[in-house]
Amino acid sequence: MKKLLLTSVALAAALAFAGAAQAQIKLGVAGPITGPNAPFGAQLKNGVDMAAKNINAAGGILGQKLEVEVGDDQSDPKQGVSVANKFVGDGVTMVVGHFNSGVTIPASEVYADNGVIMITPSATNEKVTDRGLWNVFRTCGRDDQQAQVWSDYFVANYKGKNVAVIDDKTTYGAGLAKNAVADLEKAGITPGLIEEVNIGEKDYSAVVTKMKGQGTDVLIWGGLYTEAALILKQLRDQGMKTVMLSGDGITSADFATIGGDAVIGTQMTFPPKVEANPANADLVKQFKAIGYTPEGYTLFSYAAVEIFKQAAEAAKSVDPQKMAEQMHTGMPFHTVMGDLAYDKKGDLTKVGYVMYTWKKGDDGKIDYFQNPS
Repeated sequence: MKKLLLTSVALAAALAFAGAAQAQIKLGVAGPITGPNAPFGAQLKNGVDMAAKNINAAGGILGQKLEVEVGDDQSDPKQGVSVANKFVGDGVTMVVGHFNSGVTIPASEVYADNGVIMITPSATNEKVTDRGLWNVFRTCGRDDQQAQVWSDYFVANYKGKNVAVIDDKTTYGAGLAKNAVADLEKAGITPGLIEEVNIGEKDYSAVVTKMKGQGTDVLIWGGLYTEAALILKQLRDQGMKTVMLSGDGITSADFATIGGDAVIGTQMTFPPKVEANPANADLVKQFKAIGYTPEGYTLFSYAAVEIFKQAAEAAKSVDPQKMAEQMHTGMPFHTVMGDLAYDKKGDLTKVGYVMYTWKKGDDGKIDYFQNPS
């Protein structure tokens, strides 16, 4: 009986030790997993899943494995707050997300109040970091940086042309449009048309008719790919050759799927394609082996998890507050995006937006290709 008791005690101790040795860090990834923006949610989720898989295979973070929890915010601010509260309740301490600026801003406040650190791969509105929250970082740029590139590009390539600025009323889209108008006006350019449209509609004939009446040569679009593609199709149906100038909100293959040949010629700002870097060739193959081709924010999300790992190692702790302190020091993080560092706000110290053109490749597929420098 004593021998059996001792064996049971030893077994219980061994199980307890094994549980401690395999303690897990709960990592959340949040974005539109369902709904019209689901392709962007897939970019975030696939990037995080692959990063967690590879980090776990290499021993985890300070000996602890990452356990990924997915939150579907459907690009809705209220749902984003619900996801944030669920993450907190589930013990999530690190979050990659959210995708939309309008969702990221309220969700980040929940995280700040509950000791959760976050990195958004895609939320570019200035307010994301300008509020000075301790816990908020991003692996993308800002709307004011991107809009300045638009303005400079317009002045260099389309000065004297009739320009319209249209947005989708979201925090992201309206923020970009507001910055674009201000930057154009600083350059002495007054848009012939400034309009807003509703997301989720199918018929944009009202604004298309206005552009036709104005003879719009260039449409600066603040918004996402679905509405952008539909507006372009309807412009083409009206015989308009208007060139769209837009940003990171259209970086999805679905832009071409929806718009077809109408999107050809679209000019777009986005950082250099991380997936095209030869140093990431093996990682890209790893994604393709599971049937997914990384695009857009996939590797921005992967990099976010790499940053969490290195911040914890530098802090010698997985405590989010201590990790954030390390991230605010300006220390370099070695990621698939290259070496990154943060300022005191949580913005990257260097962001390189470049111009792309959507066109047909040699394989007949419509994609975005970086313009010659």
